[in-house]
Amino acid sequence: MVLEGNPDVGSPRTSDLQHPGSKGSCILSSPGEEAPPGEEPVKYGELIVLGYNGCLASGDKGRRRSRLALSRRPHANGVKPDVMHHISTPLVSKALSNRGQHSISYTLSRSHSVIVEYTHDSDTDMFQIGRSTENMIDFVVTDTSPGGGATEGPSAQSTISRYACRILCDRRPPYTARIYAAGFDASSNIFLGERAAKWRTPDGLMDGLTTNGVLVMHPAGGFSEDSAPGVWREISVCGNVYTLRDSRSAQQRGKLVENESNVLQDGSLIDLCGATLLWRTPAGLLRAPTLKQLEAQRQEANAARPQCPVGLSTLAFPSPARGRTAPDKQQPWVYVRCGHVHGYHGWGCRRERGPQERECPLCRLVGPYVPLWLGQEAGLCLDPGPPSHAFAPCGHVCSEKTARYWAQTPLPHGTHAFHAACPFCGAWLTGEHGCVRLIFQGPLD
Repeated sequence: MVLEGNPDVGSPRTSDLQHPGSKGSCILSSPGEEAPPGEEPVKYGELIVLGYNGCLASGDKGRRRSRLALSRRPHANGVKPDVMHHISTPLVSKALSNRGQHSISYTLSRSHSVIVEYTHDSDTDMFQIGRSTENMIDFVVTDTSPGGGATEGPSAQSTISRYACRILCDRRPPYTARIYAAGFDASSNIFLGERAAKWRTPDGLMDGLTTNGVLVMHPAGGFSEDSAPGVWREISVCGNVYTLRDSRSAQQRGKLVENESNVLQDGSLIDLCGATLLWRTPAGLLRAPTLKQLEAQRQEANAARPQCPVGLSTLAFPSPARGRTAPDKQQPWVYVRCGHVHGYHGWGCRRERGPQERECPLCRLVGPYVPLWLGQEAGLCLDPGPPSHAFAPCGHVCSEKTARYWAQTPLPHGTHAFHAACPFCGAWLTGEHGCVRLIFQGPLD
């Protein structure tokens, strides 16, 4: 609940900015919810960054990684709105000098601001996501470029906010996770400047949007074999759901969607304008294939001894342990327009159509000719089905259900564009279907 503070615009009274005692900054643990010695803490879910196929190119290190599990903390650190104050804008910095006090500041004009103070919530755990490497950020995310690379270095311009969003998870069953735009900075504050989209709600409270926004899409039918893409929405600072703005940073907000919520579901996609994250619940991950299953599928595919139909050489998927460097000598290659799998060869080029255009010797279709790579991020798979399809034009291989789902899922790009992309490397999909069924030739003996 939010209580209205002093409604007069001007210098705030000390009593208006402080809570009795120190409940605003005291972090307490929830009684009786500590994990017993030797047991793993309760897992709320996992966040997986699309485009990295299981590991960052530079390796997963600390808080900068391709996948992060959110688990119950030893002590609750969640916060909830408490008291709202109207003050003079020049006095905002003085009013927010208490680092232990979480608050959101809404600048309405040069002379008028609204500050909403937050108080400790012993029933929730808070996790923050953003580009900043400061300690209050639990998951450091950088821009993902098509092809699986990360935009790194001080010279790289990023569209991801330093404090992009926060997720609050209930510490008690069913461990509901809710997402909110913007995260608290090192001073425990969120600032929405004069140019940011913000407004007073019908019940007299404040809400707003971040500059480039936080978009969420919940899949229809859950994240399973029967899944279908949902509708992209924007999440506000207070967790309300709105239709998309005309462009990513437009000041005019979309329409409130009253029958939808900010509760994350298995398979929910979170777009931070530069990187897209997938939320998986513990129950959903139980239905996903394990790394052992993926390795067993690789060995089974190789045991079938597929052959190049022209060179008659035996093909084999390389072990993921060697990493994705140059293709192996036995690496399968595919013509992505028809799906015929061959070994590598240097003939059939059609340079008049492009440097990577080749003519398939079996069906004469001309198109890209690329090596096949097995998808290794198991959390991106809808089912443990066999690796029968490849994305076009990158050549990442997965099950039919997984390939068809991602091929029809538009992912945000730029200020208002959407493109389907390979979840394993981020490459934009091409062709009529975005994926192709692989046609292997078995051994002649």
